[in-house]
Amino acid sequence: MTPDHDNDLRELLPALRRFALWLTRDPSSADDLVQTCIEKALSRWATRRDGELKAWLFAILYRQFVDDKRHARRWNRLLDLFGRDDASSEPSAEDTYAARHALGSFDDLSDDQRAVLLMVTVEGLSYEQTASALDIPVGTVMSRLSRARKAYRQLTEGGAGPALRRVK
Repeated sequence: MTPDHDNDLRELLPALRRFALWLTRDPSSADDLVQTCIEKALSRWATRRDGELKAWLFAILYRQFVDDKRHARRWNRLLDLFGRDDASSEPSAEDTYAARHALGSFDDLSDDQRAVLLMVTVEGLSYEQTASALDIPVGTVMSRLSRARKAYRQLTEGGAGPALRRVK
């Protein structure tokens, strides 16, 4: 990176921060988002096109914001699924058992199915990104994901797994 590019980046920081602040509505989150954007830009500096620095940085920042939101939504859904409830701090024994059974069932999937399921549903990667990360065709990602979802449904069918015996 040349000193001219360094100056260009410095000049764009206030605009990036304004945009990030508008997106996040939180100064601390906006600063984190800008920092992540700059880190990604510097690590991928060779992929930028000359003359499009501002658009490129704004695209990185926006994509990072969307990815962070998507990840947070998935994380919250996962926490809700496994018994997070704002009304009570302690999950019931049945909820804990159901969550452990669901996680145990997840472990019963093959490594290939588990990897695709995690990348697409938990991490929010697209089929293309997942295919690139695993070095497999997109069609293979789609079929593995379909088989993984079907297998997971079969493993967790009935909700809580093996029946619990009531003790009076």
